[in-house]
Amino acid sequence: MFYEPRKKDHGLPHDPYDAIVGPRPIGWITSMNSEGDINLAPYSFFTSVSSDPPMVMFASDGRKDTIEFVEDTREFVCNLAVWDLRMQVKDTSQSFPRGVNEMAAVGLEPAPSILVKPPRVKASPCALECKWLQTHPPYRSGQWPAPRFIAFWQVIGIHIDERFIREGRSDDANFSDGIPRVFRYDRR
Repeated sequence: MFYEPRKKDHGLPHDPYDAIVGPRPIGWITSMNSEGDINLAPYSFFTSVSSDPPMVMFASDGRKDTIEFVEDTREFVCNLAVWDLRMQVKDTSQSFPRGVNEMAAVGLEPAPSILVKPPRVKASPCALECKWLQTHPPYRSGQWPAPRFIAFWQVIGIHIDERFIREGRSDDANFSDGIPRVFRYDRR
């Protein structure tokens, strides 16, 4: 099979590109606007891009509340989306009206952050407090920007549940009792 993504000529019910590079970790982003509204949303195009300085990125299909909020306050928290929280991660992917706190709507308890204002998900075993670096609209070959936004953030604070530190290291195998530690997007 060969197809050109811009032509969408694959003939399948779903674009296979989303499943090629996967499974992908989910970035579960808590953001807050300057009025104090809290947003919690999962992003399947998310990854760590540097260790020095520690940086993460996520991509948004359109200018969703998360992009609006993080550009407004220039900070957010990335909560580790573990298998045990998969139903809440899925539930926070629903479209909620602006101003509805998704964390509260799906029954999650917030925990205070130290260096940024948005709260973190208390049940998540790890959270990254982040500051804004830049947002880019990606360009299609020879065309104006695509209706997507790629945001880059520096990690300025890291929370790790002490239960998951063994012999001075984070014990990845125990983030979810032997079940794959990170909830990942996998369309297969």
